[in-house]
Amino acid sequence: MFINRQQTGLLLAKQLKELIEQNIPFNKTDWIVLALPRGGLPIGLEIAILLDCVLDVIASKKIGAPDQPELAIGAVTSDGIVVVDERIKEYLKVSQEYLDEEIDFLVSKTKEQESTLRRLARIKGELDLKGKDVILVDDGVATGLTAVAAAHSLRQRGARQLIFATPVASYKAYNTLCNEYDLVLALEIPLEFKSVGQFYKDFNQVDDLEVIRALTLAGNRQTVSQS
Repeated sequence: MFINRQQTGLLLAKQLKELIEQNIPFNKTDWIVLALPRGGLPIGLEIAILLDCVLDVIASKKIGAPDQPELAIGAVTSDGIVVVDERIKEYLKVSQEYLDEEIDFLVSKTKEQESTLRRLARIKGELDLKGKDVILVDDGVATGLTAVAAAHSLRQRGARQLIFATPVASYKAYNTLCNEYDLVLALEIPLEFKSVGQFYKDFNQVDDLEVIRALTLAGNRQTVSQS
């Protein structure tokens, strides 16, 4: 069991640095660490500091099933990328009308979240990922749908190479992400997985101050933001 996000971030950063050094030519100006808010940010900070890279944020939200909001049937990103698990959709007989309404709402929410977090951290300009190598970070992965949607978004934005890093991922999610990313690193891949929180002693919500701290401490943002 992990102590908290900071501790897992340190562990993940060390293993990720070793993995990159062994397998991938590394030039820090070509790389950026992106975190899925909010839980990915404290972890992304430790990675960005160790690799001396920029840290920024990309939002991806799950589409919850009707009357079962914790059950993910898909995910969306701020630029309108949509991923749907068709098997769950058909099994639950989810209507297209419901999906369309949720997608419109969640795309708006992800845009708002990204904008708010970047504004609070005083990050100026648009995130430019063309030709960049990206490390996407989250604090844990249950279904992997938000990370899949994020991968599609990052490819569309012109990212060159994608790495996904997380302390813990379900076995199913890990296999799914291996098909979407060039490299996936998870410290734990348990066969029995109920929730991300079960693997942490401290899994408190990340507040605004911690988000701002993470985004403002890591890296020189001018290398990836265009004013």
